[in-house]
Amino acid sequence: MPELKEVIRTIPDFPKPGVLFRDITPILQKPNLFRGVIEAFANRYRDANVEVVTAVEARGFIFGAPLALELNAAFVPMRKKGKLPYKTISITYELEYGEDSIEMHIDAVQPGQRVLVFDDVLATGGTAQAMVRLVEMAGGNVVGVAFVIELVDLKGREKLTGYDVFSLVQL
Repeated sequence: MPELKEVIRTIPDFPKPGVLFRDITPILQKPNLFRGVIEAFANRYRDANVEVVTAVEARGFIFGAPLALELNAAFVPMRKKGKLPYKTISITYELEYGEDSIEMHIDAVQPGQRVLVFDDVLATGGTAQAMVRLVEMAGGNVVGVAFVIELVDLKGREKLTGYDVFSLVQL
């Protein structure tokens, strides 16, 4: 999807100095492009028998929820620690500038379910790796790890060795 590269904005020094933030909101302002992104992922995973799509807050939710509907799969949100109301399982992971934690409901993924892990951007891979681990802690089978954007120079894919990793745009 060549038009994606054209509309993704790069915002320097956000959220902190030295970071180049990749802004996906222009995609959302173009309904045909937004729909095209969802359809591209749905076409890729339609025959994978995905039972659950999981995405992390907040931008992952924007794409993950409609993708789950398109695949006729459940949607499971992963959130920062303390944001989910029911019993959770959690994992703490390293970021390039510290650490963070994410959680999901303890009953969100059942043992043996086929799960697609989704986020908007693959950067260093820490968040995606943590998402995969949460799914596996619950007994789910990760059938793919998908991203709208992959920041190739940050080599996040290396943390996901052994998994089917797919990104629409490589920057």
